[in-house]
Amino acid sequence: MPEYLKKAPPKAPADVAQVRETVARIIADVRARGLDAVREYSRTFDRWDPSSFKVGPDEIERVRASIAPDVLSSLDFAHAQIKSFAQRQRDSLVDFEVETQPGVFLGQKQIPVTSAGAYVPGGKYPMLMSAQMSILTAKVAGVERVVACAPPYQAKGVFPEMLWSMALAGADEIWCVGGVQALALMACGAEDHEPVDFIAGPGNMYVAEAKRQLFGDVGIDLLAGPTEMLIIADDTSDPRIVAADLLGQAEHGPTSPAWLVSLSRDMALAVLAEIDRQLAELSTREIAEISWRDFGEVVVVGSRAEAVAVADEYAPEHLEVQTSEPAWFFEKLRNYGTLCIGEEATIAFSDKAIGTNHTLPTERAARYTGGLCVGKFLKTVTFQRCTREGALLIAPHAGRLSDAEHMFGHGKTAYARLDKYGHQAGAD
Repeated sequence: MPEYLKKAPPKAPADVAQVRETVARIIADVRARGLDAVREYSRTFDRWDPSSFKVGPDEIERVRASIAPDVLSSLDFAHAQIKSFAQRQRDSLVDFEVETQPGVFLGQKQIPVTSAGAYVPGGKYPMLMSAQMSILTAKVAGVERVVACAPPYQAKGVFPEMLWSMALAGADEIWCVGGVQALALMACGAEDHEPVDFIAGPGNMYVAEAKRQLFGDVGIDLLAGPTEMLIIADDTSDPRIVAADLLGQAEHGPTSPAWLVSLSRDMALAVLAEIDRQLAELSTREIAEISWRDFGEVVVVGSRAEAVAVADEYAPEHLEVQTSEPAWFFEKLRNYGTLCIGEEATIAFSDKAIGTNHTLPTERAARYTGGLCVGKFLKTVTFQRCTREGALLIAPHAGRLSDAEHMFGHGKTAYARLDKYGHQAGAD
């Protein structure tokens, strides 16, 4: 049986009703009053009331000129990695047509959505790379129009580096609007802002609830909660590295879980001691300490198989395997958003610059879905065509099955072709 050296206290239930009511009210108001409602909520929540919420090219160029050259260089590097991986994903999603029976041709086609909205969060931290993950991925998929929204940072407009990242990623429109009102603006449109067909990007519980309520009017990528990570370790792991990775995740916010599953009790104890030591020196201690105290867990297991079972039950957003046999775990693990195999890779790499997408499933959604990818912006549609030989082959079966379902009108469409093409074939 797993042994918990640290167990998080039961999570207090969120006031879901209040969140739902607030989100529904804002969406309804934006639907009814458009930009007037957006402006009112922007003033109330973000102290932001510009003459125009849309960011122009002059502002983007001014911001670019203010950014340190080394930051620009790193953004260019990360942009290239993310674009390259997204392009490989796109290349793997192929159109095809195959003749399944004589004269019967079936196929699939990948069609990008026409327009997409990308929400780029920036409340607690300016999330430069979230812009690349949603906007650039949509562009690689072939989306014609990508609208990006980000909140004002400290009531001064979009954080400069974040704004440039949005432009670099290829956004066709950039709006400095945050929160629920941004999601409603993208989904519903207002005045000179045309609505989009699909919305992607992470955010807080209000943003997630807005996506939930807007789904159907638009498509969405996934519903993501607070970010989370799990590390599998053994007696060969480095407690300093394990602790650093756990705290790196905990600094996201006071509700961000970080979990350790260890095959060694001594290693687990060493990591706990190392976390206490590193917390004392961490500049984001005020956040990370609360998150680790309230949501961190340490589990000791007796076998590799038990470690896999525990990890799959957690189904974490981020998973790291820092053991002597990471390849074994790679073959066995099933439920995760993204996986770092071996000590040399870390979630910070995938979050920032390695190329994989960091918008991922949380709260055990990794049991049934992956994260944001090129495929989310594509519609995999099917088509069929028949020669008359093929129609004569399929029609009797389709007719009989339609009659068996008492859908006699369907059956008539099959028999009409059988009658027409059969007579013609006989005449020939």
